[in-house]
Amino acid sequence: MDPKTALFVGLGLFAAAHIVAWIAGARRARRERSPSDPAATNGLPSFFESAIGFVTNFFDTLGIGSFAPTCSLFKLFNLVPDERIPGTLNVGHTIPTLVEALIFIAIVEVNATTLALMIAASVAGAWLGAGVVAGWPRRKVQVGMGIALLAAAAIFMMTNLGWLPGGGDTLSLSDGRLLAGLLGNFVLGALMTIGIGLYAPCMILVSLLGMNPKAAFPIMMGSCAFLMPVASLQFVQKHSYSLRPALGLTLGGVPGVLIAAFIVKSLPLRAVRWLVVAVVVYASVAMLRSAIREVASREKKDAVLAAASPPTSSGGEP
Repeated sequence: MDPKTALFVGLGLFAAAHIVAWIAGARRARRERSPSDPAATNGLPSFFESAIGFVTNFFDTLGIGSFAPTCSLFKLFNLVPDERIPGTLNVGHTIPTLVEALIFIAIVEVNATTLALMIAASVAGAWLGAGVVAGWPRRKVQVGMGIALLAAAAIFMMTNLGWLPGGGDTLSLSDGRLLAGLLGNFVLGALMTIGIGLYAPCMILVSLLGMNPKAAFPIMMGSCAFLMPVASLQFVQKHSYSLRPALGLTLGGVPGVLIAAFIVKSLPLRAVRWLVVAVVVYASVAMLRSAIREVASREKKDAVLAAASPPTSSGGEP
């Protein structure tokens, strides 16, 4: 079996494992939690939730990325509790990303060893990151995603202004550059579980290492396709996601990928990126404001409780 065929088989196995784990986790969530819990909600996603999946994965296939726009829309329309957004992104976007990876690994040439090692590094980082992020409280998720969205907006802006490296011609990495690539993709895999997205940072990493920018597509999409089922398992096991919006991302996302890859193929995306910058910055500010308000509310509550509590005597009985 040649390396590319092995990757295709691996993608199929990861897709099957993701679906089985997701179904089992959803059933367990319904048994263990109240019907009002976002991770245990019955029913199909709304048209709007599926439309978000279609639009974000359509542009994801064309290289925009899906995490930052989806996170922004979830926050703007209050569709998912803040602490569940990272899990919902990872669980819901997994199947569309697997479809993207199958397409781009098939049509874009890149050294199989480099591709496999970069994917493995991102998976290891995602496993570590998801195990941490899935247990974060609401405020920590708000702060982490607020910062991540600002970073994503900065990357989109630099892309539009042409400030990013142009890359080289090589389709493989070796020695020190390979080690740097593995370390970089490990970190990006861990950061992706917060919601920062891997596409644009991976494109920068690949270009800085002197690779052909086209090589970034199978590397970044293959990395996401393998790491997202791994990260999703952690979020599903801890019920740290919202079921209906995640299902909407999947049901809308797959046709979005196929239309972008086989019908549209390319679009002038500069104006879209500037729109994404504006939306992502707004969502980042809203996320950080929510974190600040939560701290203020908690401090006010603690002050009220302290004022209502009877004073304790520091001495002995009279």
